[in-house]
Amino acid sequence: MSADGTGLKQLTKQESEDQDVDPMWSGDGTSVLFTSTRGGKAGVWRMLADGSKPERICDGDQAEWSPDGKSIALRRNEKILTRDLARGTEKVLTPEDWPHCSGPAWKPDGKVIAFAARWNAGNGVFTVSAEGGKPAKVYDKQGACEPHWSPDGARLVYETETHICTINPDGTKNRVITPFGGVQRYARYSPDGKFLVFCQGASEQGPWELYVIASAGGTPRKLTEGGSDMYPDWR
Repeated sequence: MSADGTGLKQLTKQESEDQDVDPMWSGDGTSVLFTSTRGGKAGVWRMLADGSKPERICDGDQAEWSPDGKSIALRRNEKILTRDLARGTEKVLTPEDWPHCSGPAWKPDGKVIAFAARWNAGNGVFTVSAEGGKPAKVYDKQGACEPHWSPDGARLVYETETHICTINPDGTKNRVITPFGGVQRYARYSPDGKFLVFCQGASEQGPWELYVIASAGGTPRKLTEGGSDMYPDWR
């Protein structure tokens, strides 16, 4: 759909109980990465921007393109790993004893990946070198998860149990962007960094609609109506 909510176009069709979620545009706008349960097992898929030529890449979900488009980061068996698309080689980035890792997101310079991890005490957002190493904590309060980078790499947007927030990668300047009612999820920066797209529901059960808000906060603008619309991403 266009950023003003017009021009809605369906790219995949549900012909069984299979689900297609987590879409993400490639950097050049020609392909879409997504998760599908086609074939009975969650896997990472890609298709052309018009929905044609769907192709399964590997087992896993929550995949995201690297900035150069040559690799992806993904989740598999609650671990975060990267995969070189040409060679098919993979590297696990999260420590073996870290449970419930999710939501990998590449920094625009391709050198760092943000992700979330969950323990009994709650969720936290972390960063780790794309080459591997010890993860660094960004923030571990209020159920923080689903991190995504601003285009300049200076900020991260993430969600709590109910709201969308932004924060510096070193954990400073934490700011609530959606302090209003309802539950907000799955925020992504616009390519120019000026806006955030997110979905909002009356409760955690939805129904969900898409909204756009200034990345510094303000009054949100509703994009969709009458459905259950989730997992937005900017082209």
